[in-house]
Amino acid sequence: METFESLVRAEFSPENTFLNTASNSLLPARTVTALDGAARMRAKGLPLGPLYEDVEAVRASFARLTGVPVERVATGGSVAEYGGLIAASLPAGAEVLTAEADFASLVNPFHMRGDLKVRAVPLERLAESVRPETALVAFSAAQSADGRVADLAGIREAARAHGARTYVDASQAVGWLPLDAGAYDYVAVVGYKWLLGPHGAVFFTVPEDLGGLTPLLAGWVAGEVPFDSCYGPVAELAHSARRFDIAPSLFGYAGLRASLELVEQIGVDTIHAHDLALADRFRAGVAALGHEPLPSPGSAIVSVPGLDHLQPRLAEAGIQVSDRAGNLRASFHLYNTEADVDRLLEALSG
Repeated sequence: METFESLVRAEFSPENTFLNTASNSLLPARTVTALDGAARMRAKGLPLGPLYEDVEAVRASFARLTGVPVERVATGGSVAEYGGLIAASLPAGAEVLTAEADFASLVNPFHMRGDLKVRAVPLERLAESVRPETALVAFSAAQSADGRVADLAGIREAARAHGARTYVDASQAVGWLPLDAGAYDYVAVVGYKWLLGPHGAVFFTVPEDLGGLTPLLAGWVAGEVPFDSCYGPVAELAHSARRFDIAPSLFGYAGLRASLELVEQIGVDTIHAHDLALADRFRAGVAALGHEPLPSPGSAIVSVPGLDHLQPRLAEAGIQVSDRAGNLRASFHLYNTEADVDRLLEALSG
């Protein structure tokens, strides 16, 4: 019988202490094999139909992981693409409520409109700051800079009470934090962080009514029958969220299919418990060394102020972490162990 330990050790064999999933994950061995197979298909001139099948398998897997019907899931290349679609759907003068210093790919499209009222408040005050004139609340489920997890339920209910839509960037959450994407109007997630995939794939979920969005980026893949939509205007857009698809980076989806199979095989609840145990071990250890991590309870991401200058030295020692917003940021995922945490703490104590 396969266990968590046996599954993980069969897939990952890093040559250093990798504690930087908040930037990008390690790739499982099965994903590397899938990427190699996809590239060899191109090299041999074989039909690429199986790679398009990978896109649909990945869409279905993501739908299962986030609890939404597959018809509500679009696939694209970047979070900013979908933020741009949402921004374009808003009337001039509409208020967009955001969290202070949230990730640029989330907030920037709304600033680029120039005629929207973008208001930023502290993350902890998002729910109480929704008001009748708020059209959209846009925020990250977990903050990239410091790992703080948003009050997802509180913000959702406040938005509903005032008739505002919700847009969640869950790129730093899905894969370790259980999330019901169907509880929000729009959710965007990159595949190369906690979902263990290659770069080049993004998921975007929309409500059943498609959220009032115009598929401004639609190409042939947005057609109800894509290969019948290659020439001229698309006569019939997909009846589902596929109308918001962007032409896929096929190699990426071939790899991501294998990655998501592993995430589903292990289970997000199991990953969640594992990741949080390691993050809490690091929080306690770094506090014992006299450093106060930024408060981020219940998060797999831990940031410590004033230690960002140590990142180059740690990298030279074979310990991969990030320096973000003046903090040393460590992030813990399924392939990490207590020994990884203790090695980082030992390095910080020297």
